[in-house]
Amino acid sequence: MLLSDSEATRGSVTRSPSFYGWTIVRALALTTTVSYGVLYYSYAVFLPAMEHDLDLNRAQTSGAFSLALLVAGLVAPLVGRTVDRRGARIVMTFGAILATLLVLAWSRVTTLPDLYATWLLMGVAMACVFYDPAFAVVARWFRRDRPKALLIITLVAGLASTIFVPLTTALVTELGWRAALFALAGLLGVTTVLPHGLLLRRDPADLGLMPDGTGSVQAVSRQPSRTSLRDLTRNSNFRLLALAFSLAQFTAVALAAHLVPLLLERGYTPSFVGLAAGGVGLAALPGRALFAPFLTRWSLGFLATAVFTLRGTALLILLAVPGVIGVWAFVLLFGMANGMTTLVRASMVADHFGSENFGLVAGSLSFISSLAQAAAPFAVGALHGAASGYTSSLWLLLVVGAASVVAVMNAARSAKVTFAAT
Repeated sequence: MLLSDSEATRGSVTRSPSFYGWTIVRALALTTTVSYGVLYYSYAVFLPAMEHDLDLNRAQTSGAFSLALLVAGLVAPLVGRTVDRRGARIVMTFGAILATLLVLAWSRVTTLPDLYATWLLMGVAMACVFYDPAFAVVARWFRRDRPKALLIITLVAGLASTIFVPLTTALVTELGWRAALFALAGLLGVTTVLPHGLLLRRDPADLGLMPDGTGSVQAVSRQPSRTSLRDLTRNSNFRLLALAFSLAQFTAVALAAHLVPLLLERGYTPSFVGLAAGGVGLAALPGRALFAPFLTRWSLGFLATAVFTLRGTALLILLAVPGVIGVWAFVLLFGMANGMTTLVRASMVADHFGSENFGLVAGSLSFISSLAQAAAPFAVGALHGAASGYTSSLWLLLVVGAASVVAVMNAARSAKVTFAAT
């Protein structure tokens, strides 16, 4: 009989006091933090010096980064399926090596085509070393303790910008942008290639262990089953999840791109706007910290619906509540919802489709979400221009947010597992 991951955790189990899965979690907390810090958050720090040296404008340099994000989304299903079939150790080690070499190549670029070629390939590296492959590892190694494992990784990686923006700024100031990249490449190689290659294991069974370090009789009796991309796209639950998280990504990226000009347009000072924009990211950390204890009190489906409703409430406050109080209420609620959404997505993929198909499902969701991510800033910007202000754009985002609530609610209701879990 085939069981879902949630079903497999029921019954009496015996836990190992020193489960190797926690070693993997600590390694992934380190590697995802450094990967996001070097490949994602540091890019903006290099722009002024790089543009001056290469005689480029902001649109040209921003386009290279956007290209990488698009490529990462496009290759995500392939990367995910490879993780399912071959294991994350090969994929993440390859990605870390590729990323290290590309950061070195970035330090040597002299023309715009060089920059774009480097960041086109960087998109492949991003897909191999960011959250999705790491979460696929967690899905295989943990069931009952999965929320805690996900929380550790995302809480630590949530500090990537806090660590690497000032670090990169100091390196660029002291060494220049090319030497700074050389230093970051060395840091990236040492802290990601080695842990991925030496510590990651595909499955607990490789070490004679069970998920969570338990000895569940039900888990031993199950046989793994995989699905194809064609079967996945025909599954109504997947389509609902894809719709829900794509719409959520649309609102998140749209506000990330337009929150600063929106608040400036309302007459707030640049210093206040900077604090508010930074506060959205900081508020994600307590949101993530609350996810695991909330999940012990409420079902995943209820919590997912509540998180998406929280996002919509934050948008409504930004639209309807005037003054500083409205802005800070939005910052707190939207930031916390953003932080929990990362964990909700990983948990729902594992709970609905099982760990055997986690890579393909998560990668496919990333691909679809990348299309929404690419469209969001343009759509809101175009509506702002047509309406001569952000009010219409906020109404659009509120409608999109409401639709995401309906989608995730229906996904939770139709969560009957149609693909066997491991």
